[in-house]
Amino acid sequence: MAVPAQRYPAVGRFTLGRNADIALSIFIVSIIVVLLIPIPTPLLDILLTINISLSVVVLLATVYLQRPIEFAVFPSLLLMLTLFRLSLNVASTRLILAQANAGNVIQAFGGFVTSGNLFVGIVIFIILVVIQFVVITRGATRISEVAARFTLDAMPGKQMGVDSDLNAGLITEDQARTRRRDIEREADFYGAMDGATKFVRGDAIAGIIITIVNIVVGFIIGVAMLGLPWPDAARVYTQLTIGDGLVSQIPALLISVGAGLVVTRTASDENLGTDLGMQLTRYPRALGVAAVMLLLFGMVPGMPTLAFFAVSGLLAFLMVSSQRLQERVRREEAAFEQAREREAREEPPQRTEDLLTIDPLKIELGYGLIALADPKQGGDLLARIQIIRQQIASKMGFVVPVIRIVDNMRLRPNEYRVKLRESVIASYELMPDHFLAMNPGLAEEEVEGYPTKEPAFGLQAVWVSRAQRDRAERLGYTIVEPSAVLATHLTELIYAHADELLTREDVQALVNHLRDSSPTVVQELLPNILTYGELQKVLHRLLRERVSIRNLETILEVLCDYGARTKDTEVLAEYVRHALAREICAGYADEKHVLRVVTLAPELEQEILEALRQAETGEYIPVAPERAEVIAERTARSVQPLILAGHEPVVLTSAPVRRYFKRIVERHIPKVVVLSYNEVDPALVLESAGQVSA
Repeated sequence: MAVPAQRYPAVGRFTLGRNADIALSIFIVSIIVVLLIPIPTPLLDILLTINISLSVVVLLATVYLQRPIEFAVFPSLLLMLTLFRLSLNVASTRLILAQANAGNVIQAFGGFVTSGNLFVGIVIFIILVVIQFVVITRGATRISEVAARFTLDAMPGKQMGVDSDLNAGLITEDQARTRRRDIEREADFYGAMDGATKFVRGDAIAGIIITIVNIVVGFIIGVAMLGLPWPDAARVYTQLTIGDGLVSQIPALLISVGAGLVVTRTASDENLGTDLGMQLTRYPRALGVAAVMLLLFGMVPGMPTLAFFAVSGLLAFLMVSSQRLQERVRREEAAFEQAREREAREEPPQRTEDLLTIDPLKIELGYGLIALADPKQGGDLLARIQIIRQQIASKMGFVVPVIRIVDNMRLRPNEYRVKLRESVIASYELMPDHFLAMNPGLAEEEVEGYPTKEPAFGLQAVWVSRAQRDRAERLGYTIVEPSAVLATHLTELIYAHADELLTREDVQALVNHLRDSSPTVVQELLPNILTYGELQKVLHRLLRERVSIRNLETILEVLCDYGARTKDTEVLAEYVRHALAREICAGYADEKHVLRVVTLAPELEQEILEALRQAETGEYIPVAPERAEVIAERTARSVQPLILAGHEPVVLTSAPVRRYFKRIVERHIPKVVVLSYNEVDPALVLESAGQVSA
């Protein structure tokens, strides 16, 4: 039984316990209680301390993020912390106005932070509000809006990129499902952050209003109700209000900074601190120039010499450390390259007999593409090829032989060739520092780049630079990496030449594998009815038209039934196709079980049947090249509406005509699908889109 993939990795996971949902419910209910019911000052001190602590924890958590989506709960957390802080504002306001006492925390902030001077406290409070409201919150809100819009605009292109990788066999269905879910979560996250930043902005406005209300109403209560002299009333209530405002605004400022860090964070393999340290010290010359400039400032009369000299010395130390680190990395890389060259020289000489071995499939790379096949340089071509072999095995039913990858200095730097038994079957030139952008029909604007044709399907495409990649995604283009272009091209070549890759040794291996589960049908067929060579020819004819041979047991059972009547492998392949009707049609019908086809005119079928000739090697059809071109041209014109509608070009004929018609048009239209009425699954609904006339 398949085990569903976990949403989050289990390693290193930490939770607050099995009853975290109950704790969260109690927390939310407590916020409402604090809003409605007066609380004692000791409890208020504890809650204010918790508020400050939570803000510090959230800020530090944002520093250690590698991807913003890792903190997907942040928008909801931001709302809850804002409500918690506002509830504490209400509770402290109630105590200030009713008792002129709001606890030790507020008293300490009102006295210590303001240094006993109310005007200093007012200025600090105003500065904090300006920093939060004007600088941090406004910037974070703007970035959230832009990020949400760009993420939503790029979502269709990313989804199509996942579908492209899935169709090319570069990823599995589970991986595609995971990537789609990540794309949806990313869009939801940035959309939620766009709204959540508005809470921070509203919190700042609420803090200003609460402060003004506390000062004004407190002064009136102190003078009119408590009979305090107006200087004492102003001093007491202003000090408490400023303390309350500082206790609220400092955590709010920390949360605002955390929100800004989250929305400005880009995906990385390290946390923010590591990235800053690496990227700021990456250029020692910049550190050296800054150190010299500060040294010169320190020599100017009247300047604080000690401060400038100290910072200049620190920058000089960082410069020297960065230079040493980079030098050590360069030495290690040079030593590694020398070790590789030494190992290459020490390899034993190639035997003459080894030159007789021919690789079934080989990829030759120009020296500019070697990095694609080197995992140490970030190349993923080997992993993609392994996925392709697994996909072909699960879909077509045979194991693709090992694909050898070699370099060829005679090729252009960015060129590759694919060889089938030392014969070149395809070549193409990549741009490894660019991305291939293809218009799926949704993009209306053009993107700047180098026009080309996608090698697997011949689609119009553009090589775009890394700087243009994001813009192309926003416009709706499908973006493909260079290694994915090569892998997709290789996949199509394997499908097109699958019959040439299946050797008799492979056939025997498949039969031996089936013998363990179905020994009876194997013993009956081989070698009593057919030989391995005849079975191989039948499988070749199926693979040539991209019919899967994975259901080998059914194939052998059909051959047992009809193999005694005829040894014509073409006829036997047709019988097998009839038995595999459900599997064949499944790849061409839509999700509503509708199979859209183009039929063959009866006059044309009669013409083909009358042209049949019998020879010692079997039946053949001597159609003149000019007539074959006319038939192929009319077929292409008839299936064009199907292709434009996004359907497979399927032509439906009678069973006796199918293989001959396919033989006539396959040279001109290699990807046209020709089915007979006997190969149509009865559960499907046929829908005719036209007819190929005579």
